[in-house]
Amino acid sequence: MALALFDLDNTLLAGDSDHAWGDFLCRHGIVDGDAYKARNDEFYQDYLSGKLDIREYLNFCLAVLGEHPQEQLDAWHAQFMAECIEPIILPAGEALLTKHRAAGDTVLIITATNRFVTGPIARRLGVEHLLATECEQADGRYTGRTTDVPCFREGKVERLARWLKDTGHSLEGSYFYSDSHNDLPLLQQVSTPVAVDPDDTLRAQAEQAGWQVISLR
Repeated sequence: MALALFDLDNTLLAGDSDHAWGDFLCRHGIVDGDAYKARNDEFYQDYLSGKLDIREYLNFCLAVLGEHPQEQLDAWHAQFMAECIEPIILPAGEALLTKHRAAGDTVLIITATNRFVTGPIARRLGVEHLLATECEQADGRYTGRTTDVPCFREGKVERLARWLKDTGHSLEGSYFYSDSHNDLPLLQQVSTPVAVDPDDTLRAQAEQAGWQVISLR
């Protein structure tokens, strides 16, 4: 039984759930629209170009979680799922998940996007195992801060290594599907790295290394 790892944003989804959540907050007046959107867009461009300061970004995007009770956040997230996530779930991605399950593989989503945003998405996709950037909680609500190692770049390798040790799984025969050059540290660790609708940097690396390149769109 092999381990099949999947990035989420722009891999199983035809878009970025983290950025989409920020846009959702702006569109519904939950945050200061113009200022928040400008900063959110700036961080997203930094991510695409490989220059993202993950700690600075997390301080920005998680702050809103600390400003509202859990019940309100959950209600907004349900609306976010219907408006923003359902339309960008890729049927070919769901089919690939089904293919790995049918082969007896263990499926895991590993994403830099925080668990508040991605937990319900993983459940919607029927994926039990999720490694995501963690959101600190205290007294039944979010603090607006992160905790643990951010699940980003080399952090994905670190978080996965810990998960493997805790669960007894290994990377022997493993797969990892991703669109982003930010995931090169983990792609280089697995048995079968697969570039999915990759950015230009990842495509060049994949072609040079002879990795499989596929499209789920």
